[in-house]
Amino acid sequence: MDTNLIVEKVNEFLIEEFEVDGEDISPEADLKETLDLDSLDYVDLVVAIEATFGVKLVGEDFVGVDNFQKFYDLIEKKVNS
Repeated sequence: MDTNLIVEKVNEFLIEEFEVDGEDISPEADLKETLDLDSLDYVDLVVAIEATFGVKLVGEDFVGVDNFQKFYDLIEKKVNS
């Protein structure tokens, strides 16, 4: 899957499902700070990723994922593996 399509889909569901301001989303923006998610929201985020992209994620996948670019890269890696 194309990187631009992944970014577009991720941003779309973050804006719609998690009510994130699209202007706050940039590759270098802090993921946790921008999304302001609690632990239950993270579960919802993983479910949304899995449903949107047909991939399986586990907690270890998120180690070191601290900004949006790393988040996109994680999804791209999972989708294209």
